[in-house]
Amino acid sequence: MAIQKCIPIILLVILPLLATSQQTDTLHYPEEKHFRNIQQLTFGGDNAEAYFSYDGKWLVFQRTSIKDGIPCDQIFVGKIPAPGTPFTYKRISSGKGRTTCGFFTRDGKHVIYASTHLAGDSCPPLPDRSKYGNKYIWPLYSSYDIFMADLDGNIVKQLTHSKGYDAEATLSPDGKKMIYTSVKDGDIDLYIMDLQTGKEKRITHTPGYDGGAWFSPDGKKIIWRASRPQTPEALQSYKELLAENLVAPTQMEVFIADADGSNARQVTQLGQANWAPAFLPDSKRIIFASNHEYKRGFPFNLYIMQADGSGLQKISRDKGFDAFPMFSPDGKKIVFCSNRNNGGTHDTNIFIADWVD
Repeated sequence: MAIQKCIPIILLVILPLLATSQQTDTLHYPEEKHFRNIQQLTFGGDNAEAYFSYDGKWLVFQRTSIKDGIPCDQIFVGKIPAPGTPFTYKRISSGKGRTTCGFFTRDGKHVIYASTHLAGDSCPPLPDRSKYGNKYIWPLYSSYDIFMADLDGNIVKQLTHSKGYDAEATLSPDGKKMIYTSVKDGDIDLYIMDLQTGKEKRITHTPGYDGGAWFSPDGKKIIWRASRPQTPEALQSYKELLAENLVAPTQMEVFIADADGSNARQVTQLGQANWAPAFLPDSKRIIFASNHEYKRGFPFNLYIMQADGSGLQKISRDKGFDAFPMFSPDGKKIVFCSNRNNGGTHDTNIFIADWVD
């Protein structure tokens, strides 16, 4: 799923439709003091969840582009270009089914991602929102499992085998552990798997959606997005959608815990949708996307704060959508996805910039 890592890319299609068509195209807004030398890497289509390899030289991302014959998300990799030169990339997923949430392995020779291809070659259908009062909902495709592929696209291992949704995977800094989201035990929870042994542990147990998790750069913490239904009615609505492999991600906050899932705590109290969180390179601050300033639900912008929830600072300013931030391993660059500079279309593209702390 494509949302924070990993959010269904349908979000990237819907949100631009809501944004004003009168905004001025720009690569860099004057208020974005932390960005320097922004470079747009993709041009056209819906491109999301672009994440660095461990050596900081490559990106893996998911892409939908109807005009290019890509009807739903597929996984691509490309080497980060020198400034002023084009970004070239190639597809490494099979082209069958829908894929999401790519992430490089530590050796730089493989990528993990979730795919529905075992259930069929075609893209699984999007949910009919009219059945749910036009509520914004995400599908939790039960055919998603997580695979490891080499950079030629050959699947070398299937990492999950449960009947329900398994997706939203990232790896620990040492590359030995995978954290991912699954519904195998009846709720939408986080699991940590040892890649060598396959042994795993469920680390969240509170009713509500838990997903899009990352390890901190020092490997000591994890961060993720979560919904926590606060009333019996909200919990019942959540469970009814879950029974149909759906979730409504309009109320989410950022949570942090120790790397084993202990000492979990909520670090944002902002309301609305706060998601796509990750740690800054110092493992002391966090970055995330949020629409909390706007009751209409957009724009989404990027914010940073201390890991204790203090010091909130807005760092991006697009009038539609900025999300999926990730810092390079050396902390010198940031990659993110945005509706900026799209010529008035609904395209979401990948941007990379030097980070000014």
